[in-house]
Amino acid sequence: METLATLSKTTQKQQKRVGRGYGSGVGGHTTGRGQKGDKVRGKTKITFDGTKIKKGWIKRTPFLRGKHRVLAKEILYTFNLNYISKNFKVDETVDFKSLSKKTGVFDKLLENKCKILGYGTIDKAVNFKGLLFSKNAKELIIAAGGKID
Repeated sequence: METLATLSKTTQKQQKRVGRGYGSGVGGHTTGRGQKGDKVRGKTKITFDGTKIKKGWIKRTPFLRGKHRVLAKEILYTFNLNYISKNFKVDETVDFKSLSKKTGVFDKLLENKCKILGYGTIDKAVNFKGLLFSKNAKELIIAAGGKID
């Protein structure tokens, strides 16, 4: 049971609440909005940029052309042999679908790639399909009796 004497000390102060009257320590009439104009009265659109037309926010956004516009990047997911030896049984096939079911991490829309790294040990004969491997991982998998397709 916790008592007042045994409670841990709090080191963070609470944030001041803006705009809750003069007694709050911050604020009163305008509270961070300035004095006059549309921004104080709450009628301005976010995209409003004065009366400038040519140098408005639309002109300042970058043109979406060329090399820098990449919509779907290929993501490389990495797994260590420790993870595979813990989560897969003997003669089970390890591919992108089985890994995504075990982890629940991957996007279903994108075609991603998985790479198996040689960190740790594997003592089971596990079959692999359609994955990338490091040199060390290949050697350890084949030494354990696994197959790579």
